[in-house]
Amino acid sequence: MEAEACEIGRLPEELLCAALSRTSPRDACRAAAVSQAFRAAADSDSVWACYLPRDLPALADGELPTAPPPPRKKDLFLRLSDSPVLLSDKLVSMWLDRETGAKCYMLSARDLFIVWGRGDTPQYWTWIPLADSRFSEAAQLVSVCWFEIRGKIHSKMLSEDTVYAAYIVFKLNEHFHGLDYPVQEASVSVGETSLTRKVCFQGYEAEDAVPENYRPNRLFPMHRVRRRNRRAVPHGENVGHPQKRADGWMELELGEFFNQGGDDGEVSFSLTETKGGNWKSGLIVQGIEIRRKKSG
Repeated sequence: MEAEACEIGRLPEELLCAALSRTSPRDACRAAAVSQAFRAAADSDSVWACYLPRDLPALADGELPTAPPPPRKKDLFLRLSDSPVLLSDKLVSMWLDRETGAKCYMLSARDLFIVWGRGDTPQYWTWIPLADSRFSEAAQLVSVCWFEIRGKIHSKMLSEDTVYAAYIVFKLNEHFHGLDYPVQEASVSVGETSLTRKVCFQGYEAEDAVPENYRPNRLFPMHRVRRRNRRAVPHGENVGHPQKRADGWMELELGEFFNQGGDDGEVSFSLTETKGGNWKSGLIVQGIEIRRKKSG
């Protein structure tokens, strides 16, 4: 191994940088543990400049340090892949996928089209402040018999030749009901191609949302509250259900798509339930997240 390390050390650093720049950020970090020569190349600006997107969107003021000297390219990549940064309009956040450098986004609830959710119909949707998000507020469903949520992003903002998936990020408050049936329809459209799937905000293992200070009484016994908030409605196969995230929110996959190199158009997302007849409430929407779809 020492002989191999010695041979590697004789290679020009420019050659090592050229080789590493054709790999991935993960490979570069692993290569840094091989030898001192690889470590110097793996930390160089010329390598990490290849992993950083050349067309980063304009960021909001204060999202990145501006005081000289400028950060190393590796430090900039690690910052952008560690946590989201707000774009200039503060309605969209962005970060980089740490494995590939692909650009990922979240569209805030304010950046989405929510029927009756503009703020002038508080009997249907209202806006509440957020303390655990980069965005200042979320949309809260008060009461509707059907709803429609839509969002879109320009394909040029995304990384080329990358498989993405879109997720609605949400919570359910203690008064949620009516979100288990009928199931919702999710759609992802790229150009003339549109894929739809059935999804449901509630899974079979959804926790009962009973207020901590609730006490059963003759008119509203506990079992009635539980039945209102948790019904084991059979949905059949191929219905997507939510997953819990590390940040405490829930996410529900709307669908996936391939952003081919050179595409110039919009990617649209929607989540609808317009059959009506079943009143719904208690949904809190942070936004729609678009990130690289990991294989496996």
